[in-house]
Amino acid sequence: MWDLVEVLRHLVKLGGSDLHVGAGSLPRVRVNTDLRPAPFPPVSDEDLTGVLSKVVPTKRWDEFQRTGEADFSLSFAGIGRFRGNVCMQRGTVALVLRRVLPVAVTAAELGLPPIVTKLAEEPRGLVLVTGPTGSGKTTTLAAMIDHINSNRACKVITIEDPIEVIHTDKRSVIWQREIGTDTEDYAQAMRRVLRQDPDVILVGEMRDAETVSAALAAAETGHLVLSTLHTTNATETINRVVDFFPAAQSHQVRMTLAGAMRGVISQRLVATRDGQGRVAAIEVMVVTGRIADRIADPNSDGATIDQQIAEGDYHGMQSFDQALRKLVIEKKISVQSALSASSSPHDLLVSLEAAGVPVRREAAGVA
Repeated sequence: MWDLVEVLRHLVKLGGSDLHVGAGSLPRVRVNTDLRPAPFPPVSDEDLTGVLSKVVPTKRWDEFQRTGEADFSLSFAGIGRFRGNVCMQRGTVALVLRRVLPVAVTAAELGLPPIVTKLAEEPRGLVLVTGPTGSGKTTTLAAMIDHINSNRACKVITIEDPIEVIHTDKRSVIWQREIGTDTEDYAQAMRRVLRQDPDVILVGEMRDAETVSAALAAAETGHLVLSTLHTTNATETINRVVDFFPAAQSHQVRMTLAGAMRGVISQRLVATRDGQGRVAAIEVMVVTGRIADRIADPNSDGATIDQQIAEGDYHGMQSFDQALRKLVIEKKISVQSALSASSSPHDLLVSLEAAGVPVRREAAGVA
């Protein structure tokens, strides 16, 4: 029988993030951004099915057999915790497992800017953590929940698909509810959550208008709501929330967002200078009065949201390019990596030159 545990030990030993297994193919592990073949033989469809049927939670395995795909979480003693997806491709079983932290890492250990924990201290409102898949959103949210758990005596309810980081009660009481196991879906959980006396609500992902509407309502009625979106920056995040609703409701949704939103934290992972890992470049928008006005009316006169973020260091805000510039100056990432991740490579290059960073424009590929 094919040994999943031994493959996962190999993944952990390499410091990898993901395991990819397809029937009939060599297993591959993702280390930083590269997929590498693992030194194990291909697994047959029958063996992979047999292994997964024993380790995937029963309800999720039933879901896979019914629909051809399912999300789940697994823990292996001495190895770690993993978020998984099993699906069908070309008529055979395929598996992806992502390694997740067994416990929350603090914001300080992650090197997050202080404004992230300050946003976690908000008594009410909506805070969104955004970025592409694999950009560290879950890790940042876990650090924010851990900060609340360590510093505030309150009730925290998380709604996740699946549960990744396990939180134990410290000063707070934390209930973690998993989609498909503890509740049917995000929308149903959000319809019931206010009856469970929460102070803080974490919604794993904003997936539909009903969930977004319930989250906004909870934020308006005195709860702190944390959630994620697969958007790349603050402006796109606001537009994406508005786009969940019919065009006729856009104005009302924008007015609600302007009053309820407290901030947006957007992340991109960039390869470290030594090539041995990745570090998060983080854009942070804090909703000030001027930004709230711009959310409510995107066509109003004055500075755009992007401009206000770049000029908002007094409030703890920073743009992606400002975050990248800092990482280059601290010698955590290379100039080339920063320019590749930048929203405005030319402007970032000029900023680096002004800071005295030696830059070879020709090698950087920026005129």
